[in-house]
Amino acid sequence: MKAVLRTRSLPALLLAALLLLLVTAPAPGAGAATGVKADTSVSTIAEALRKGPVYVDPAASGELTAAGADVLAREIKDANKPLFIAVLPAGYPTRNLFSALRTATGVTGLYAVRLGDRFDARADSSVLPRTAVRNLVASVRGEDTRTQLTDFTHRALANMGGHAPASWGSSGPGGSGVSGTALITTAAVLVAGGAGAYALVRRNRRRRDEEQRAALDRLRVVVDEDITAFGEELDRLDFHPAEAGADDAMRADYERALDAYEQAKQRMAEARRPEDVRAVTEALEDGRFSLALLAARREGRPLPERRPPCFFDPRHGPSVTDAAWTPPGGAPREVPVCAADATRLADGRDPVIREVDTDLGRRPYWDAGPAYGPWAGGYFGGGILPGLLVGTVLGGMMATPSYAADYGSGHGESGGDFGGYQGGDVSGADFDPGDFQGGFDGGGDGGGDFGGGF
Repeated sequence: MKAVLRTRSLPALLLAALLLLLVTAPAPGAGAATGVKADTSVSTIAEALRKGPVYVDPAASGELTAAGADVLAREIKDANKPLFIAVLPAGYPTRNLFSALRTATGVTGLYAVRLGDRFDARADSSVLPRTAVRNLVASVRGEDTRTQLTDFTHRALANMGGHAPASWGSSGPGGSGVSGTALITTAAVLVAGGAGAYALVRRNRRRRDEEQRAALDRLRVVVDEDITAFGEELDRLDFHPAEAGADDAMRADYERALDAYEQAKQRMAEARRPEDVRAVTEALEDGRFSLALLAARREGRPLPERRPPCFFDPRHGPSVTDAAWTPPGGAPREVPVCAADATRLADGRDPVIREVDTDLGRRPYWDAGPAYGPWAGGYFGGGILPGLLVGTVLGGMMATPSYAADYGSGHGESGGDFGGYQGGDVSGADFDPGDFQGGFDGGGDGGGDFGGGF
C-alpha cells in the first residue's frame, strides 16, 4: 500500500485532502471546540476535537473557562503536537470511552480526559509509550482542573511525538470556521502549484538530512566514549577462558561481552541517522550485563537480575536498586542506580552524573536536547526515561522546535512521505485497541474505577 501511495501524484493527494477538509469543515458561525451546543455524545466530542485540541462540555464549563481552554489550545497548536483534551461532567459514562473517542476522532494522538475531579489519558504507542502516559497521569493527580491540565500539557508536549492534525487549520478553538468558497479556492491554488509543493517537500527532506547528520556527529562523540569505556572494562577484566576454575557458563558470558563490544563498534560505523545509535547502546547495555554475570560467577555470588543501567551514567553498569532522587527544580522520584551512586545518595552526596557538551556548555545528558533520545533509549528502552523525568524542568528543551524534536520518539522510520500512521495522521479505526484499554484513573494499566474500563 505504501508503494502505491508514493506513486500517486502530489496534486491528486492534495486535492483529496482538501476535499476532505471541505466536507468536515464547519460552516461559518459554527460552534467552537470549547462550546459545542449539542448532546454530548462521543461523536460530538470527536467532531469538536477534529476542529481544535480542547473540548469543554457545556455541563463542565465551571471546571475550565473558555479563556483557559483557549490558552491550552494555543499552546498545543503552537507546539504542533496531536494532543487532545476533553473536560467532561462527573457523571459522564466511561465504559470504553477512550477507545470509542479514538475511533470516532480517527486521529493518531494522545487523548486526555478530565471527568469531574478525576483525570486519565491514553495514547497511540507511536505517539507516546504506555509507561510514559502512566507516569504523566500520575504526576498530575490531585491537582485542580486548570493546574492539572496545564501541567499535563506542558509535560506531554515535552515528550510526545507526531504533528498536529491538518483539520485544526490555523485558527484557534474559538475560530469562526472556513468558508467552502475559500477551501475550493485554496484547493485550486494548491493543485495548480503541485510541482512547487513537491519541490518544497524535497527541500525539507534535504534540510532534515543535514540536521540528522549534524545530530549524529554530536552523538558520535558520546557513543565513542561509551565504546572506549567498555573496551577498557574488558582490558581490566583479567579473565582467560582457559584459566583454572573457568567453566562453560563463564566462557559464554565472556564471549557475549566480547561480541557486544564488536557489535557496538560495527553498528556505530554503520550508523547513518541518530536513530541508528539506539542499536549501539543496546549492545553496550547487553555487554555490561554479561560482565556482571561473569563477575558474580567468578566470585561465587548469586546471579544478578536484569535491571536497567545506572540512571546517572549508563557506563556505571547495571543498576542494583532504585533510589529516591530530586533533580534541581523537580519533584522526588525513584531512579535505578548503581551501588556507588546509591551510597552517595544515602550519604546526602550528589551522584556522579554523565554530562555531555551542548551549545550551553556541559549539561547532564537528559538535559542536552532530544537528539539524545535514541542514545538513552538503547540503554533504558521503551518510555522509561521520559517517565523518570516527568515533572522536572530537565528535558524542557524537548518541547521546543528543535532540529531533533522527534528523534527517538518512534518516528522517521517509515521511509517515505506518505507511509505509516504517525501522530496527527488520520487512521480512522486502524489503531491498536490495547493502547486505549484500561479503566479510568488507571493510567493505561487497566486498573479502572468504573467497573468496565474504557
